[in-house]
Amino acid sequence: MSGKLYGIGLGPGDPELVTVKAARIISQADVVAYHSAKHGRSIARGVAAPYLRDGQIEEKLVYPLTTETTDHPRGYQGAIDEFYEESAARLAAHLDAGCTVALLAEGDPLFYSSYMHMHKRLAGTYETEIIPGVTSVSAAAAAIQTPLVERDEVLTVLPGTLAAEELSDRLAASDAVAIMKLGRTFRSVRDALERSGRLEEAVYIERASWDAQRVLPAKDVDPDEVPYFSVALLPSPLNTASPHGAGGEVVVVGLGPGAPEWTTQEVRREVRSATDLVGYGPYLARIAPNAWQRHHPSDNRVEEERAAYALDLARGGARVAVVSSGDPGVFAMATAVLEVAARPEYADIPVRVVPGLTAANAVAARAGAPLGHDYAVISLSDRLKPWEIVAARLRAAAESDFAIAIYNPASKSRTWQVEAMKKLLLERKSPDTPVVVGRAVGSDSESVALTTLGTLDPSAIDMRCLLIIGSSQTTLADRDGSPVVFTPRRYPEPD
Repeated sequence: MSGKLYGIGLGPGDPELVTVKAARIISQADVVAYHSAKHGRSIARGVAAPYLRDGQIEEKLVYPLTTETTDHPRGYQGAIDEFYEESAARLAAHLDAGCTVALLAEGDPLFYSSYMHMHKRLAGTYETEIIPGVTSVSAAAAAIQTPLVERDEVLTVLPGTLAAEELSDRLAASDAVAIMKLGRTFRSVRDALERSGRLEEAVYIERASWDAQRVLPAKDVDPDEVPYFSVALLPSPLNTASPHGAGGEVVVVGLGPGAPEWTTQEVRREVRSATDLVGYGPYLARIAPNAWQRHHPSDNRVEEERAAYALDLARGGARVAVVSSGDPGVFAMATAVLEVAARPEYADIPVRVVPGLTAANAVAARAGAPLGHDYAVISLSDRLKPWEIVAARLRAAAESDFAIAIYNPASKSRTWQVEAMKKLLLERKSPDTPVVVGRAVGSDSESVALTTLGTLDPSAIDMRCLLIIGSSQTTLADRDGSPVVFTPRRYPEPD
């Protein structure tokens, strides 16, 4: 009768954090197995030492290499895979003899542990049981005595072995974070923390729960003195967010046209670090509420009041993100905020603008490349400028043969401008000029239609639409039954 394999979680290093069940299984097992580096010392064996008994068989599974190079024909991975196969065979021999085998693992056996490599090779053949252990993440949180997550916050666990760029992106998009596998990776991890704007939040914990435990800000750590048994934590923003009165500022951000993947990581960082979010209600609704921020929604027609409100919040110490759709500098809130911020009473309030993907670029990409050459961007709204100015600019753009991106083409109270625009443009553009009609691009109700200036139906256009009117060179082509629009970068020489 075959024996039983136990995967034993020993916890983070303090022998007193070994669970009662783990201690019992270790003391009862016929065989106690553990991994070690070539130097032969095993941290796992040291943690389990108080629970070992005389007469037990010990199987030391010595890694053939850790960070050094190898002449194995299949490289590092080949050498490690071969080691795991040989180690599994050694444990299988004991199991076949009817012995119980306790394979020790620091932390938890199924959390970044070597045990899992044995488990995958043996669990299908032999009876197995996992004894969970306290992870280093939990021990590190206990060391800094700070909650990791609260309420609806999300904890993200990242290996420090990720490329710095990917690590930075994930850090920017996460709430609380634990970064494992530091050691030689810490220099890259520190760079990622700095690039993501989160270095000031990060706490470094070395050998959590050990007598040699060390805790200090991650920014103060010497990268050349970081052991593998260390963790970087970015705990709950509820416990680390800057309090009001700690130096206010306003940052105006663009969320992009609608799809979450079109919001830049820089914007995500700014939104996440704000104490207060100010903006048009539907735009703020795109940002999930959390416990450490206040949302201040308002109507879309009170831009000046919204800007002043944001600046007043910042004057009181708040870090305010004013939220726009698309890019904040394209028919959006950046101008309104800067205009109000130019008043003397706001002279000492820092204001920054962070760009976003524009609706024009999003619609153009869906259709192909209709904005591939010179183009103009014009709003049809006459709420803030006279229609005569709009008409003059349409004529000038058409006369200059620009492709034209049309924002704010219509609304419930503005229903005639698209028809007027069409009439003006047909005075100077061919009826066959390609037109792209993008509606709610980036949302679940997105649609993109290709038509011509002559056949454009103004009654089908509403405020959620953006139009791209081609130039004389804009081409509508067919690619295997799928239409595509592009404006060549070369323009013909004049006659």
